[in-house]
Amino acid sequence: MNSELLAKAKSLGFSDRQIAHLTGRTEDEVRALRRQLGLVPSYRLVDTCAAEFEAYTPYYYSTYDRGDDEVKRSDRRKVMILGGGPNRIGQGIEFDYCCVHAAFALKADGFETIMVNSNPETVSTDYDTSDKLYFEPLTLEDVLHIYEREGCWGAIAQFGGQTPLNLALGLQKNGVNIIGTTPQSIEVAEDRKMFAAMLDRLGIPQPANGLATNEHEALAVARRLGYPILVRPSFVLGGRAMQIVFSDAELQHYMRYAVEASPERPVLVDKFLEDATEVDVDCIADVGNFADSNEGTIVIGGMLEHIEFAGVHSGDAAMVLPPHTLTKEVIETIRRHTHAMARELRVSGLMNVQYAVQNGRVYVLEVNPRASRTVPFVSKAIGVPLAKMAARVMAGKSLKELGFTEELWPKYWAVKESVFPFNKFLGQDIILSPEMRSTGEVMGLDADLGVAYAKSQMAANSPLPLTGKVFISVSDAHKPKVAEVARQFVELGFELVSTGGTATVLEAAGLKVQRIPKLNEGRPNAIDFLKNKEIHFVINTPSGATPRADEVRIRSTAVMTGTPIMTTLSGARAAALGIAALRRQGYQVRTIQEYH
Repeated sequence: MNSELLAKAKSLGFSDRQIAHLTGRTEDEVRALRRQLGLVPSYRLVDTCAAEFEAYTPYYYSTYDRGDDEVKRSDRRKVMILGGGPNRIGQGIEFDYCCVHAAFALKADGFETIMVNSNPETVSTDYDTSDKLYFEPLTLEDVLHIYEREGCWGAIAQFGGQTPLNLALGLQKNGVNIIGTTPQSIEVAEDRKMFAAMLDRLGIPQPANGLATNEHEALAVARRLGYPILVRPSFVLGGRAMQIVFSDAELQHYMRYAVEASPERPVLVDKFLEDATEVDVDCIADVGNFADSNEGTIVIGGMLEHIEFAGVHSGDAAMVLPPHTLTKEVIETIRRHTHAMARELRVSGLMNVQYAVQNGRVYVLEVNPRASRTVPFVSKAIGVPLAKMAARVMAGKSLKELGFTEELWPKYWAVKESVFPFNKFLGQDIILSPEMRSTGEVMGLDADLGVAYAKSQMAANSPLPLTGKVFISVSDAHKPKVAEVARQFVELGFELVSTGGTATVLEAAGLKVQRIPKLNEGRPNAIDFLKNKEIHFVINTPSGATPRADEVRIRSTAVMTGTPIMTTLSGARAAALGIAALRRQGYQVRTIQEYH
């Protein structure tokens, strides 16, 4: 390795990390050598006018080719905002929304805003969002160069999702002022052992859990906890490779093929709480701005109760704000736990907590001291721009100064529903799991919960039918409860269509059912009925971890024919509530401003 070779490697696009890997050094050593040689990138303006006119848009990109540096430095205090990078399932436009609102709020407070993002297809990379934009990869090397070149006062890593969050500790070690909740607090929340120790200290329950770095350890933890268990790699995006496991064989397959486990990246194993209600909480706090952790304010922005039971990723679940089935005691417990954790982590900015409520007992599933994907929804539902406020808090303002010290409890219902791309992937099973699959979300607002839910279904391109036939086929585990749901549809005037076992259960409950053969028993079967538009609503729950091929075909055909389908009984109950409300009173449309 010499200066000439290093300069050539950098101009060809090799990162410090790649060079370190190829030469047996560390990334820090390569960076130190490069700086010693004065080898740093220069920044050029993106020519948005194709050389016809002089371009004034402040878009920059880095290059190691010799030439002028076109960055114009100012004397204003600068805050760098790290974006989310490419939009992908698990990290999408909700985080971009938070970055944009941070840029707007800090601009209004007199800061110069520097946006770093590598995705040209977002609002954060529009020419009028921030004062300067760097189209650069979100890596430690690139972010450090920009921070130093601009002479930034601080950097925000909380708003772009997991990608910038993973950089926070490395940036801080290299002298970057990470404003808001400290990277150390973020690590306490992300590191399973430190997090468990914090909850024990605060006396807050969490599901029984363990860590595994290999197959043998995973099996030992599973036997201690008992199946079903939830397994996931640490530090992941959008619940990737997260799975509910029901047996030793499934766990062995997961450990061998789904993940690479190591002491640095252990697999997290949690006892899965069956039939538990999941609750998401978004709060804002300024505790980290004060020397004493007992000072400062914590305000819960929104409590969102999931319609689907725990086990569906929060990015995929339908949610209701405020909670619609939780008792006052459970709500008060959630509020108390949220405040205690925000104080312990000395949160400055946003924090998201996921809870599971089983038989009246509240468990903490995870805490993220950062912006979450529900922040835009909650902000619109309560009429308070949480991301803007959080950015101001991170820059030193208190919530008292901003005039937001009281929790808002809406006098109407806001329902969040997810939008899925299943019609683009025919034949793909549509069952929801802990791994996120949605590509967007919509919102229904109304004074009546049923109408709000029905509006959310319309917005998600799956409007609820008011009459017709309902096809019901559920797993053995759901058969004891299916008659109660089916009766709701009969009382609404729907006819029931079913196969074998489910039909027998419904008939035993005194319900009239049109029996049809299973797919392998003859025709006309459920697929024929769906294609002929003779079925108007489908309730089909999966039969265990590995769904049968005929189930998948029925669900795929429902998507292909545009027939509304529910794969959980809780979703079917919500649909019945929505249909009843629409038939009773129809619906009106109001602007979001009228609600506030």
